[in-house]
Amino acid sequence: MAKDTFFRKKETINAGGKLINLGTPKVMGIINLTPDSFYAGSRKPLITDALLQANKLLADGADFLDIGAYSSRPGAENISVQEETDRLLPVVKLIAANHPDAILSVDTFRAAVAEGAIKAGAHIINDISGGQLDENMFATVARLQVPYILMHMKGTPQNMNQKAEYNDIFTEVLEYFSERYHQLKQAGVHDVIIDPGFGFAKMPEHSYALMSRLQDFNILQLPVLVGISRKRMVYRITGGTAEDALNGTTALNTIALTKGANILRVHDAKEAVEAIKIYLQCNSV
Repeated sequence: MAKDTFFRKKETINAGGKLINLGTPKVMGIINLTPDSFYAGSRKPLITDALLQANKLLADGADFLDIGAYSSRPGAENISVQEETDRLLPVVKLIAANHPDAILSVDTFRAAVAEGAIKAGAHIINDISGGQLDENMFATVARLQVPYILMHMKGTPQNMNQKAEYNDIFTEVLEYFSERYHQLKQAGVHDVIIDPGFGFAKMPEHSYALMSRLQDFNILQLPVLVGISRKRMVYRITGGTAEDALNGTTALNTIALTKGANILRVHDAKEAVEAIKIYLQCNSV
């Protein structure tokens, strides 16, 4: 269970003026401001409900909050920039005002929305498209000098399921990260976290193939975020629906930790925090 020490990851990021060590795994709690996210329990379209969810996630031990106002489930409606902004910014401002020490991430692939959220109090940009859906994203991140989560996806949320075809998925995703990271470095972005994009333009078998080789992404020497919370790759194995997938999510998150995951992006912070505590205890003896 020991980490691969041959490749030394960059495990410190600067978020909100704080140096955060990702060598100790962290939990990122999800706040969805959309009415149609795939897991009904995560939908918090009312600003008061979003604040209550932030309160709970932080109380349960989340290190970051990831706030999104555009549903990225397969076949989701493509809302306008204005609608996404109108949903997102009041919540970012409210959470930042009530939790000034919290590190907030904004889940958007639009540069203008990301910039507005950073100015409203967010600290990290989490882009499901890896800059592919907005040519201004990399330059915007560089100008704002904030950490950037680079995820792998093909297509858009509306058509990604039709693009889930690979000859060698690990090699394709690795090459994608290498190319996009080079572009980010050229743009002047300093803190990059990679996310394999489990379930995005990937069938469950593709996602498990990536999970089986998660440790091999260490060759990039970048922190790795894993977002498998309550996804189909879990409940296709365990049965039921997203509502039944918490235990399976915890099991798969624990496997991800043994393979070098630095951040677990989850709907349920308490269980992820407990998984990390047990993983760290096992590695300390």
